[in-house]
Amino acid sequence: MQVLGELVAAGRERDGVLFSTPERSAPYSYRDFCTNVWKGGNLMRHYGVRSGMAVAVVVGPKNPSEGDEPGYLRDAPDGLLAVLAATLDGAVADLDPPREIEATALVAPAAWLDRYELAPGTKALAYGGPSDDPTVAGFERELWSENPLQPPGEVGPDDPAIADSGGTYAHSELLRAGERVIEEHDIDAETTVALRAPVTSAGAVVAGLLAPMRAGATVRFGDDAASDVAVADGDDVPENRVVRPGDISV
Repeated sequence: MQVLGELVAAGRERDGVLFSTPERSAPYSYRDFCTNVWKGGNLMRHYGVRSGMAVAVVVGPKNPSEGDEPGYLRDAPDGLLAVLAATLDGAVADLDPPREIEATALVAPAAWLDRYELAPGTKALAYGGPSDDPTVAGFERELWSENPLQPPGEVGPDDPAIADSGGTYAHSELLRAGERVIEEHDIDAETTVALRAPVTSAGAVVAGLLAPMRAGATVRFGDDAASDVAVADGDDVPENRVVRPGDISV
C-alpha cells in the first residue's frame, strides 16, 4: 500500500467490526465505515476540497459534555472519518487547527464551532448538533445522500496527508509507521485496541486508526474495560501493552 485510499478500499472489502463503543448499540463495521469515508470524500469535493488544500478536523464526541476536550472520542468516529475522507481528495487533514481557520473546510462537533473564527470561503461542516447557523452543513445528514463510490482524486505516495503541531506527513510515511506499530506491538485481526489518547497528532492516527485498519483489528473507545492494547499517553490504563503516540516516528 502506498496511499491511504488503498487502505480504505481494502477495508471496504473486509468483514468484521472496526469500532466498538458502549454508547452505540450496534458496532461499526469496516464496510460501513469505509463506505462512509468514500461518501465523505465526495461530500468534501462538493464543497471545493481538492488536492493540496487544507481541511481542519476537530475530533470529538457528537455532543460534547462540559469536561470533554478536542481529540477524545466517546460515541462515534465521525472525526476520524473526516480525516480519511479529506486525504482521499488529496487534501491535508489538520488535526490540531488554530482558533482562526483559513482552511477550505472545518469539520467539528456543532457545539464547538463557536470556538473557531472562519476565514471567508471556509465551509463549516458539523457533526452532532444540529447547528442553528444555516450556513453550516450537517456532516452526517449530507453524508448519507452522497455517492458511495471512491472519490476520483489523484493522490500519490509522497503527497501530504495529515498535519499536526509537529509537521506534515505524507501518505507513504503514515502507512509505513502503521506497519511498524503492527509489528512492534503484535496487532492482528483478533486484537482489540483501546483508543485512549487524544487524536490531535499523526501518531495517534497511526496507532489508533491506520495500524488497526491494516491489521483488521477492532478499535474501542469510551470504554473503561481493558482491551489487548491501549493507545495512550501514559501508563495509567488497564492494558499491559501500551502504544504512545509521541513515541511513533512518522
